Amino acid sequence: MKNKKKTKYEDDYLLFKNRLSIKMLLMMVCSLLIIAVVYLFILKGNFANAVVGFLEHFVYYDRDEAAIVYLKTFKRYEFWLFLLAVLGVFFVIFRMFVGNVSKYFQEINRGIDSLVNEDAKDIALPAELASTERKINSIRHTLTKRKSDAELAEQRKNDLVMYLAHDLKTPLSSVIGYLTLLRDECQISDELRERYLTISLDKAERLEDLINEFFEITRFNLSSITLVYGKINLTRMLEQLAYEFKPMLAGKNLKLEFEMQPNIFVSCDANKMQRVFDNLLRNAVSYCNADTSIKIIAEQIEDHVLIKVMNEGNTIPQERLERIFEQFYRLDVSRSSTTGGAGLGLAIAKEIVELHHGQITAHSADGFTCFEVSLPLVRKS
Repeated sequence: MKNKKKTKYEDDYLLFKNRLSIKMLLMMVCSLLIIAVVYLFILKGNFANAVVGFLEHFVYYDRDEAAIVYLKTFKRYEFWLFLLAVLGVFFVIFRMFVGNVSKYFQEINRGIDSLVNEDAKDIALPAELASTERKINSIRHTLTKRKSDAELAEQRKNDLVMYLAHDLKTPLSSVIGYLTLLRDECQISDELRERYLTISLDKAERLEDLINEFFEITRFNLSSITLVYGKINLTRMLEQLAYEFKPMLAGKNLKLEFEMQPNIFVSCDANKMQRVFDNLLRNAVSYCNADTSIKIIAEQIEDHVLIKVMNEGNTIPQERLERIFEQFYRLDVSRSSTTGGAGLGLAIAKEIVELHHGQITAHSADGFTCFEVSLPLVRKS
């Protein structure tokens, strides 16, 4: 790929050099023709006839006197006049060539000014500077993307602060409220004290979960994540993960159904990939209807593996489905604590899958929601 790109640039520069050489050659040919005309005019007698004729008609000499004046004044310096004419021709041709070349620099300078002024339109240069035009436009697109990324990062930081304040305020207020009651109520019963302590502990654990999620997404956004690749049995990992969800499944009387090919091996970071499917299963449990089933499908398709997590519940509208992988986005607009965390689980899952050069998508129709994860079987550089 690099060799092709290098060859492309070399071809562009060769085209520029050839066109410049052709222009220079044409100018040299023109200069030689002009010099030949000057030579024939000055050294072959035409110049002498012209001077004598001019003196004869306009200075009122007769022809013999005009010829004598020519011999005394012009003939002696005939060679120097020819040399001066040649130098004049070369100077004019040189100025034309320099002007032609400087025009390219002016075009490049105009392109750089457009780049500095952040013009929205692509920069257009002469055909001879096609390679330079592509490079300048590439720089412009890169700078525009960096500016957009910086603005997006700033917006994410502001969102982080806003949602952090929103999601932490409720459980924190509850903890403070119940601990204040425990401190101020001296005659509180042991049963009520135990209840207040239990609620305070639940809220404190909720706070811990939220803070961990915020730290997790911040780490994925701001750090360079290093994947520790290894060959894992994806089928077994999904089975073990499903076993860990038994207590959560029992709470809503849910069942897990498997349709997986045996012993599917994938090259990936096992810990981070486990986090992906943990988030998908947790999301399925949170939003599926009670007394239904969650289906996990895994099949190998050529050089990829496709994993589906399906659950039965409310159909997700398309406009919400398009935002489901955004950070802090939750389907329950009230952001209650009964249906998930801070709205970061799916965003984290998307980050991890894309780090593995995979894709994650969501579909919802007729009361069923399906998350699909496509992963390459072998590591991609």
